[in-house]
Amino acid sequence: MGRWRTFAASIGQEVATYRAIARHPNTPVASRALIAVAVGYLLSPIDLIPDFVPVLGHLDDVLIVPGLIALALWLVPDDVVRDAREATQRKTTSPKGHERGQTPSPCRR
Repeated sequence: MGRWRTFAASIGQEVATYRAIARHPNTPVASRALIAVAVGYLLSPIDLIPDFVPVLGHLDDVLIVPGLIALALWLVPDDVVRDAREATQRKTTSPKGHERGQTPSPCRR
């Protein structure tokens, strides 16, 4: 169960990183557009191959969305990606090492 939680947390971290990249002022417009198209395609009820077609229906989602995101990240300068990852890392952990949204309980006497 611990591996699944780690995997889920890493997905959340990557999504937050992509958001930070999209909002960074030095991100090219083409990358922002590709990220928007990838998210729009993922959320859209219209697919190139309908999902009810066995295997192929979901295969287009598995190939197109990561491909668009990879292409978008390829167009972004390395320093922007590095800055976004560092900013996401800072936001998700506090100086005391607690996860965001979780505060340590006060000591009771």
